Amino acid sequence: MDGARNHVAEKESVQAATPLGLKTINLALQGGGAHGAFTWGVLDRLAEDERIMIDGISATSAGAMNAVVFTYGWAEGGRNGARQALTNFWRRIGHAALASPLQPSWFDRVSGNHSLQFSPAFVAFDLISRLFSPYEFNPFNQNPLRDVLIQSVDFEALNKADCPVKLFLSATNVRTGKVKVFERREICADRTLASACLPFLFQAVEIEGEAYWDGGYMGNPALFPLIYNCESDDVVIVHINPLHRDKLPRTAMEVMNRINEISFNSSLMREMRAISFVTRLIDEGKVISNDLRRLYIHGISAEDEMNKLGVASKLNGDWGFLTHLRDIGRTCADTWLTANFDRIGRESTVDIRQQYL
Repeated sequence: MDGARNHVAEKESVQAATPLGLKTINLALQGGGAHGAFTWGVLDRLAEDERIMIDGISATSAGAMNAVVFTYGWAEGGRNGARQALTNFWRRIGHAALASPLQPSWFDRVSGNHSLQFSPAFVAFDLISRLFSPYEFNPFNQNPLRDVLIQSVDFEALNKADCPVKLFLSATNVRTGKVKVFERREICADRTLASACLPFLFQAVEIEGEAYWDGGYMGNPALFPLIYNCESDDVVIVHINPLHRDKLPRTAMEVMNRINEISFNSSLMREMRAISFVTRLIDEGKVISNDLRRLYIHGISAEDEMNKLGVASKLNGDWGFLTHLRDIGRTCADTWLTANFDRIGRESTVDIRQQYL
């Protein structure tokens, strides 16, 4: 009870100190490789709107990369600093991709599907990754993302900064199968890479004697850090992995892609079921104290666009593709803001049962 009363008091204090017309939200960012450029666009548009303030960010995988760079940029230069930091980060991704053998073939480029499906290097790499583990085909554990991260973020400054944005990254403990959440003041390059460590591509990241894989297996993204640690009751989920596909997967690659989408969405679906249950208890008047908290759930996605993209495009770092996704993200965020800004803090803008259950 005391904890609930303290949360209510903190929330009322925050609301009293918030300028009129300013809305505070939390962000939950999914992972998805190069598709994370969509989230770049969403964040860029949200940071551009001075009516929006970010309370906390929970993120996984590519979402974790975006979240770390965004929060560092905000700590160093406010909302404009966050936008510039993201642009610099993704430009470095594009530059690093130029040196990679994983390039779209001429047919991929002509067809406009942004895939690597017909790239000889991708086909060879896909076969190798199915037959050998990263400990075998990448014994020196080379990860080009490490250099890009270190160039983009001063982690010591991020840890010590007096930044209003709370940050939570999820990783999966390989031995226990449990989710591990890293908070801003302990985040480093290794912990960020742990959140984005796909086990078919990279060796597990060792941190303090524990091994970690991509956080998407247990939290994509995890919502509970936002519930327990943030004052805002609004959670905006930025979706990368489609929840629904009309087309039945038939090729081996399509089947694998859909399996990954379902497994990476499963943890989010479980949390949304719990949130739906609590919301129903509150709405039906079955809660007689403030022990349970009402959340307002929102979503920004581009399912029609993402449904066109296969798993191979998640490794496509072509600058034209990245900026294409960024522009889609900006448009989707702008559309959501136009339609729903006045509903923030008052109601959910997605039907939880229809969308997730």
